[in-house]
Amino acid sequence: MSATADHADGKSGVPNTATRLGLEAGWIVQEIGYDDDCDDDLRDAIREITGEEFVDADTDEVVDVVLLWFREDDGDLVDAFFDILTDLKAGGVVWLLTPKVGRDGYVDASDIAEAAPTAGLATTSSLTVSDDWSATKLVVPKSARGRG
Repeated sequence: MSATADHADGKSGVPNTATRLGLEAGWIVQEIGYDDDCDDDLRDAIREITGEEFVDADTDEVVDVVLLWFREDDGDLVDAFFDILTDLKAGGVVWLLTPKVGRDGYVDASDIAEAAPTAGLATTSSLTVSDDWSATKLVVPKSARGRG
């Protein structure tokens, strides 16, 4: 297998893709926006890496990562970002999962680029995580506290 095997079609690439999300064993992952259209193979691979079940929006825990499944008709993206930041630990990561181009619920990259800084987030990278979903990594920039 080559180093690019994670680009393979089908389920064979899912565990490697989940690894590329940078998750670690023991991390608490909050999942928001789950529905029937979400990629269960990716979800299973993430749980396998962390060794933990996902927590939902009603958690009292501080989380390491938020998985936000978001579609065009899910409401306002800025509001969604503000809602998830309350449980995210300092230095935590948000993975915004959106339908790929041409899929129902596709969210344009320019909408993400506009919403992120409004909510105090910065986009750092994007990758394809399944046949139907793309992921955008968002973080709170270290310089965000100095803005005003």
